[in-house]
Amino acid sequence: LSKQQPAQFTNPETPGYVGFANLPNQVHRKSVKKGFEFTLMVVGESGLGKSTLINSLFLTDLYPERIIPGAADGLCCLSDKIERTVQIEASTVEIEERGVKLRLTVVDTPGYGDAINCRDCFKTIISYIDEQFERYLHDESGLNRRHIIDNRVHCCFYFISPFGHGLKPLDVEFMKAIHNKVNIVPVIAKADTLSLKERERLKKRILDEIEEHGIKIYHLPDAESDEDEDFKEQTRLLKASIPFCVVGSNQLIEAKGKKVRGRLYPWGVVEVENPEHNDFLKLRTMLITHMQDLQEVTQDLHYENFRSERLKRGNRLSSHGYMLFLPLLKGSKLHILGTLGHFVKLFPSYS
Repeated sequence: LSKQQPAQFTNPETPGYVGFANLPNQVHRKSVKKGFEFTLMVVGESGLGKSTLINSLFLTDLYPERIIPGAADGLCCLSDKIERTVQIEASTVEIEERGVKLRLTVVDTPGYGDAINCRDCFKTIISYIDEQFERYLHDESGLNRRHIIDNRVHCCFYFISPFGHGLKPLDVEFMKAIHNKVNIVPVIAKADTLSLKERERLKKRILDEIEEHGIKIYHLPDAESDEDEDFKEQTRLLKASIPFCVVGSNQLIEAKGKKVRGRLYPWGVVEVENPEHNDFLKLRTMLITHMQDLQEVTQDLHYENFRSERLKRGNRLSSHGYMLFLPLLKGSKLHILGTLGHFVKLFPSYS
C-alpha cells in the first residue's frame, strides 16, 4: 500500500483545478517583502503650508520646525532676495503600516517664487527631474540591475495661492515647463481663507486657465466597468474635486468631544479630515489609491519620452556628464560601440 500523501500536497479544490489562481498571492507576498518606493515633489511659494500638509498627509514629522527669517533679516540680504536661487531638498522616510513598507521621498523646493526676479527660477527643478531620469537610465543600463533605487519624481503637488484670482504668470510658465516630465496635481493651499462659493469659483477659473494654456495635469484613470459602484462614485468625486482645496495642521484640537487635527478660530474649528471643510481626505485618497498609476504613467509615458529622446541623441554627452554608448542597427546585424548600454561618467576636467 502506498503511503498517504502529506496534507499540504492534497488537492482540496474541485476537479480540474490547477492553482494558477494563487499567482496574485505570490506577487502580493513578494511586493510586500520588497516594499514600495514613491517620490513626491512639492512646489509653491513660501508660506502656503507645503511642509504642514506633507506632515499631515503621512502622519509623520518629515520636516522639523524651520526658522523663518523676520523682516530685519530680510533687510540685511535684499540683494540675495532679488536673485534668490531655488534649492532642492530631498527627505526620505521609511513608513510601515500593517506590515507594508513605503520608502517615501519628498522633494521640497525652498526659494521658488520668492525672488523679486523669478525669471528662469524653475530651471533648477527641471534639471533635478532630468537628472533623476538620467540616473535611472544609467542604473538600468548597467551590469547589475538587481537593486536599482527609483528616485524619479512620480508626482508633483503644485501649490496655488488662494489670494489671487487664478493662476499667476509664474504658475503657467512653470507647469508648461514640466507637464511633459512629471504628473502635476494642482493644489489650492490654505482653503480655510475662502468661502465655499469662492472655492468653487476659483477652482473653475483655474481649470479654465489650465485648459486655455494647454497645460497637461494628471488625470485620474476611469474606473473599470467591473469595479463596484462605490469605487466608481469615489473616482467621479475625486475627478470633480480637482484642483484640491486643502487645509493642513499638525495640532490636535478638541471639537465635539473628540480630538481632531484642525485649526482653531474664534468662530469655530476647521477640521483637516472633514470632507465638508476641505479636500484633504480626497487628496490623500487620490494619492494612495492611484499611487501605482502615478508610477506607471511616470514609467510608461514621461520616462519613456525622456529615454527615447536621450537615445536619439546618440553618444553625445548629456548635461549631467553621462555618455551612453548605443547599439547601431545596420541591416540585420547589430554593431556595438564600446559597451552596450553602459554609461561612462566623465571626469569634469575632460568634459
